[in-house]
Amino acid sequence: MSIFLTNPVVLSVITMSILCLLRLNVFLSIVVAAFVAGLTSHMSITHTMDLIISGMKGNLNTVTSYVFLGILAVAISQGNLAKVLIYRLTSMLGKKRYFFCFFIAFIACFSQNLIPIHIAFIPILIPPLIGLMNAMKLDRRAVACALAFGLEAPYVCIPIGFGLIFHTIIRDQMIQNGIPVSISDIASVMWIGGVGMLVGLIVAILVLYRKPRDYGDLDKAYEVLGEVRMERRDYLTLLAAIVAFGIQIFSSSLPLGGFVGIMLMIAFGVIKWREMDGVIDSGVKSMAFISFVMLIATGYGEVLKESGAVKELVEVTAGLVSGKFGGAFLMLFIGLLITMGIGTSFGTLPVIAAFYCPLCMELGFSISASILLLGVAAALGDAGSPAAETTIGPTVGLNIDGKHNHIWDTCIPTFLAYNVPLFIFGLIGAMILG
Repeated sequence: MSIFLTNPVVLSVITMSILCLLRLNVFLSIVVAAFVAGLTSHMSITHTMDLIISGMKGNLNTVTSYVFLGILAVAISQGNLAKVLIYRLTSMLGKKRYFFCFFIAFIACFSQNLIPIHIAFIPILIPPLIGLMNAMKLDRRAVACALAFGLEAPYVCIPIGFGLIFHTIIRDQMIQNGIPVSISDIASVMWIGGVGMLVGLIVAILVLYRKPRDYGDLDKAYEVLGEVRMERRDYLTLLAAIVAFGIQIFSSSLPLGGFVGIMLMIAFGVIKWREMDGVIDSGVKSMAFISFVMLIATGYGEVLKESGAVKELVEVTAGLVSGKFGGAFLMLFIGLLITMGIGTSFGTLPVIAAFYCPLCMELGFSISASILLLGVAAALGDAGSPAAETTIGPTVGLNIDGKHNHIWDTCIPTFLAYNVPLFIFGLIGAMILG
């Protein structure tokens, strides 16, 4: 057990969590955690920093995508598209807090599959709705949980869009490690994780964060919009966005889709030539924080991999196992720690699969139970991790007026809402599946 407590992964994740709870900036917290992991693995400070820098290249594709999508979001927000959507929402929802949260979760789900833009919809949709939320005295922690549900639950259980990527990684990693499975096998099991998250969403909205919360400035916070109409510019914007998303889907390249969308908006005159620099600057700024956090989190993940601490952690886990229940419990717990640190379920899968698959076979778990344990172990920690897009995205939208804290209002609420039920459903599901 002492080896477990001195493991660099455990020490660095605990360090990062404590620093974030003390409200040190999440970017700096991740850097400090990376140095803790490096130094406790007997690396030099310079080597650790070199690993952080070299590891960042692993997320350049995603970061570039976010920058392009941020520019698209700013361009779209300058027209009437967002206003039309907000008017329709305010007319339909009125001041029904619960329905509002469930509707936001429903809309967010489509960002993972139907229109796979991930978090890029948040800067368009959420900031203009802050006034309505304030007027309803809606606890933004409930909205953060709704957004996190839409960003994570679909890829966990539905093999479409980002979900297809997630399920494909599970399939490939299991095949590489001696367990032959198909996408349909994975989808037939991972719905258990989705149900667990749905339970968490319901509890968060109806129980944990149901009470009114006053954010002040109500006299200025809510302005009822008159009915607005789509103009020629808005139809051209919509066309450019549709083309961009189509290219993104068919080419499997988020950066290419975003770039084409921006160029079409310039060609259509949606982005005026003289205003182009301002739009691009605003778009880059809107995604700058999340982009750099994602980069540094990838660098941190590289330090963890290079340290050998993950392998050691899994080997220690295997030594502590006493039967299927103990093995499942420890595998899920280790997955939670690793994903909390790395900040991405997708990145956690290759790290743990090489050790979890043989361990599942050794303990006698069925293929279905092995799929569930691997998938849920990777998904655990995405909601709640200070470095995850699932938490950073909601904070970017909800903190537009500086009244929503990343750790206390997004990370902790989403951790409680989703990691607890995911853990329970994963554990019970694995035992039932055998």
